[in-house]
Amino acid sequence: MKHKIHKTNAMRYLDVHNITYRTASYTWDESDLGGLHVADQLGQDPEQVFKTLVLKGERKGYVVCCIPSSSTLDLKKVAHAAGDKKVEMLPVKKLLPTTGYVRGGCSPLEMKRTFPTFIDETAILFDEIAISAGERGEQIIVNGEELANLIGAPLVDLCSSAKS
Repeated sequence: MKHKIHKTNAMRYLDVHNITYRTASYTWDESDLGGLHVADQLGQDPEQVFKTLVLKGERKGYVVCCIPSSSTLDLKKVAHAAGDKKVEMLPVKKLLPTTGYVRGGCSPLEMKRTFPTFIDETAILFDEIAISAGERGEQIIVNGEELANLIGAPLVDLCSSAKS
């Protein structure tokens, strides 16, 4: 008996555009939806597992950022990249109505609407990065540069520098 693979909208989007990817599943619970948990479950470097964050700009509206799960977003760098004066994280309760995704399952692909998206420049350091497949428990492993080119996402520095 052949096992049927459950395809998410994000996977179908990559299929339509002939982008090579593979998938990986992990277990989760409500107490730990973070990227570090996902990296641990997948046995991957946390620098290679990217989390998708949605922000709202003061003047320009919504913006999407993909950064390594072990990093912290720098709001000033995001505002600069987006051409806005100030940005803030979108409250979790507004995530589903704005993007169509829930916390822990937010993919930069196939949101309800297309928003300007930025991927942290460290994505080019790896042959593949992992992003959410659009639902909790599923990841897409894809070439970061191919992903960026497909969705028109500039590769920029989005993360806070480590303080020594």
